[in-house]
Amino acid sequence: MDFYDVIFPVNIGPLIYRCPERLSGGIKDGMVVSAPLKNRLAKGIILGKSLGAPSSGVRDIQEIHGVSPVFSRTMIDLLKWMSNYYMTGQGLVLKTILPKEALEKVDRRGKIKDRPKGFSSSIADVDADKIALLKKAIVGGEYGTFLLHSPSSEYEYSFLMKVLPEVRNAIILVPEVSVADYLYPFLRDMVGERLSLFHGEMSRGRKSETIDLILSGRSDIVLGTRSAVFSPLKKVCFIAALQEHSDSYKQENSPCYIGRDVAVMRGYLDKATILLSSICPSVESLFNCKTGKYTLLKPAPGMKRPRIRLVDMKHEELVRPYLSRVVTDAAAAHIKNNKKVMFVLNRRGHSTLLQCLDCSHIEECPNCRIPLVFHKQDMSLKCHYCGYALSDVPERCSVCRGYNLKLSGAGTQKVQEDLQELIGIKTLRLDSDKIGRKAGFECLPPSTHDNRIIVGTKLMTRRLCAMGGFSMAAFLNTDLFLNMPDFRSAEKTYQEISSVLVRIEPGGEIFIQTRMPREYLYRCLKNDDYVSFFREELTRRKVLNYHPYSRLLLLKCISQRNLSRDIAEIMKTIEDVEILGPHAARNNRGRNEFRLLLKSSVRGRLHSAAEVFIEAFKNVKDVKVKIDVDPIKI
Repeated sequence: MDFYDVIFPVNIGPLIYRCPERLSGGIKDGMVVSAPLKNRLAKGIILGKSLGAPSSGVRDIQEIHGVSPVFSRTMIDLLKWMSNYYMTGQGLVLKTILPKEALEKVDRRGKIKDRPKGFSSSIADVDADKIALLKKAIVGGEYGTFLLHSPSSEYEYSFLMKVLPEVRNAIILVPEVSVADYLYPFLRDMVGERLSLFHGEMSRGRKSETIDLILSGRSDIVLGTRSAVFSPLKKVCFIAALQEHSDSYKQENSPCYIGRDVAVMRGYLDKATILLSSICPSVESLFNCKTGKYTLLKPAPGMKRPRIRLVDMKHEELVRPYLSRVVTDAAAAHIKNNKKVMFVLNRRGHSTLLQCLDCSHIEECPNCRIPLVFHKQDMSLKCHYCGYALSDVPERCSVCRGYNLKLSGAGTQKVQEDLQELIGIKTLRLDSDKIGRKAGFECLPPSTHDNRIIVGTKLMTRRLCAMGGFSMAAFLNTDLFLNMPDFRSAEKTYQEISSVLVRIEPGGEIFIQTRMPREYLYRCLKNDDYVSFFREELTRRKVLNYHPYSRLLLLKCISQRNLSRDIAEIMKTIEDVEILGPHAARNNRGRNEFRLLLKSSVRGRLHSAAEVFIEAFKNVKDVKVKIDVDPIKI
């Protein structure tokens, strides 16, 4: 009689079960089975024959579901790798990578909404030699990763289109649902029923139908967001991750994986070809090209791009404290020519702070100690980190009790109001207050006379895939982007500006308001010189021993009580790992959160150090330890 390791989508490791004789002929690795778990019957996945000695209390597998595995050998190996790499139990990894619909079929209800048409009329010319190089790798059936540094979004998409029709068993990853919806109609026209769409915002019925199509082999090309990397294709030959720099590929909950990196590992395990592409590749991916891990594909220059103009806010005439005359005049001129203009800033709400002019105190969130933001639509003060809110704006200072309070700074609501007053036409605002973080194209109105000026945060740029015709963009507070306490702040700012740049017509204009016009970032942007920017970033990061010259792990210890002394004692026992912190703050549940950033050139040392913290608090009920390997936000 054989014994098997079974993993369930819960926070426990593999368990050993006996396979009764009646089922032994049909059981295979990766199949869904039912087995007793505590006091109930649960569905799990067969990992393989057990290598451990079963105890006397081993129970039987009760049922096998289906005639073929839902997990290939590659997916089982990927699950184990993710569990080890991201320091998460195999059960939680399974819960992340195996949709519920693979365990329990759900009937689809309702009709599929029509999606907006893609870019079928604007396919860009691509380099035939680079297409041939990629196709040769795919046909060869050997693992290899290519990085396409694309001159535009259209080029990035068109490059994929030239490759896809001749490929079988492919996964196409995109960072946002809006991008998937944008590409789907055109891909469907090219490859027909072979294409399936898969992302987290689909109904359970549609997910179930999609999984059936993939498992049956009727669909061998899957388009979706980061979770699509786990599509149950038996064998993958090609994986593409578009806009590979996007932080939307990062899963915020455990396991805190990066979809792009998991795609590379799945490609390695399946001996598949990987295409990463971006208009502004991540420093990590470019560094992998520099060290020979990836192959760089760089099209020849020649595309006309918008003009970038720096506006020095220290010397320009200002019509508002945050807005220059040159920007408003330029916007008015573009509007007069019946063009569209985009204003970008990273502050939603109305005013960014409420300050006492007598004692200079700024009203802060009691949990996070960051300024509260005024929202005019409901006359409230809100914390954009934890959600704390004051329904009534205070009339008196909470420190000196004075009445001399002033709202200052500008969020998207105030900018919208001021632009309507200064330029004299209606504007459209797009931020998470207005459209919601999960909103797609249905929240975006068609191009009309009333939305020639759009004001929004970076969320806006993720929703504008299909909206063209912008001839001008203005970044109102890039210095805030640039001065975030994050070693990646310059890289993220470059990427954010680039994501807007590709939406502006050739020959259009981009204005960047700044008080630091001599920053290397702005010089490289003006000269369209990402290579110089990349070199400067590497120089700075090497001095400070940041990624890619070191590995990072973010560790959070969460409790109702103060853990400062406990953490200090644990830190004394750790060697060969640089530890920054702990930084103490309140999380959105009102608990104390102590954050530590661990750095080392050897990843194993980071894991060992994190294990020390996990072990120290393992039996402490009121302390929770969270691990984020390769953190994006620090």
